[in-house]
Amino acid sequence: MPGLAFAFIATLFIAAFMAQSQASEEVVRLPVEQVIVTTDSGDIAFATEMATSDDTRSRGLMFRRSMGKREAMLFHWPSPRVISMWMRNTYISLDMLFVTADGTVVHVQANTVPQSLEVLSAGREVSAVMELVAGTAAALGIRPGSRLKHRFFNVN
Repeated sequence: MPGLAFAFIATLFIAAFMAQSQASEEVVRLPVEQVIVTTDSGDIAFATEMATSDDTRSRGLMFRRSMGKREAMLFHWPSPRVISMWMRNTYISLDMLFVTADGTVVHVQANTVPQSLEVLSAGREVSAVMELVAGTAAALGIRPGSRLKHRFFNVN
C-alpha cells in the first residue's frame, strides 16, 4: 500500500507541475494604444500593447509565436533608468527601440536572437523600449533620432 500512495502523490505532483507549466506559457494580451513613430519619411502608426507594470514588463512578448508588421509592445517606466532586456522565452526575433522621456529613439537593437539570454541595453538612461518585428526598423527607416508620439512622452 505505501507504494500505491507514493504513486498517487507523484501523479498529483506531476499533474500540478504540468498545469503550472502550461499556464506559464499562456500568451497574455495587454491593452492596445496607438503609438506613432516619426521618421524622416513620415509618420508610421503601430497598434501597441502597453507593458507598464512590473508583471507586464517582465512577461513582455514571451511565448508569442507571431506578431503583425504594424503591431508592437511598449515597455514604459515612470522614470528614466538604464534598461536591460533579454529574449528569454521569446520565440520571435525583434527590433528593440530604446526611447528617452521625450520620445526620442537613442538606440536600435535590430534582429534580436530568439530565446537568447544576452543582455541588451542602450547603455544610458531611457524611459521606454518599443519592440517591433525584426527588420521593421530598417525597412521603415526607424533609427536613432526618430521620435515616438504617445501620451507617455514629454512633447514640446
